[in-house]
Amino acid sequence: MEGYRYTLPYQVRIADINYGGHVSNAAVLHYFQDARIGYLKALGPYSELDLGEGCGVILPEAQLRYLAEMFLGEQLEIGVRVSEVRNSSWRMEYRIEREGKATAEGWTMLVCFDYALRKARRLPEPLREAITLWESAGGVEG
Repeated sequence: MEGYRYTLPYQVRIADINYGGHVSNAAVLHYFQDARIGYLKALGPYSELDLGEGCGVILPEAQLRYLAEMFLGEQLEIGVRVSEVRNSSWRMEYRIEREGKATAEGWTMLVCFDYALRKARRLPEPLREAITLWESAGGVEG
């Protein structure tokens, strides 16, 4: 997928479908999370619960935009990339494609959060470096 160095293949499941017969809003946010988890794993020993230095991820803001309906059984590709890194937060952008055509796009703002202290923390330097290296040097598909 052009512009996205990490992609995750995904087949639409029955649980993803709403009463309108297409993929629900909630399912798309789950797709974003699945891709985000894969991206973090590809960077190294990271997960949403462990970004290093005792912090995990908290998601204060998400936006998604549908471009086309998605249906049961369809094969999708979910791309994710980091577009901005701040002191304690970063923005991830997502794109979902079916046969090379976009069906949804969106972004999430993520914060490095210390769950023991219940407050935001600076991004651990090893994570910051891994993101920078990944986004500048390229990655692989999930």
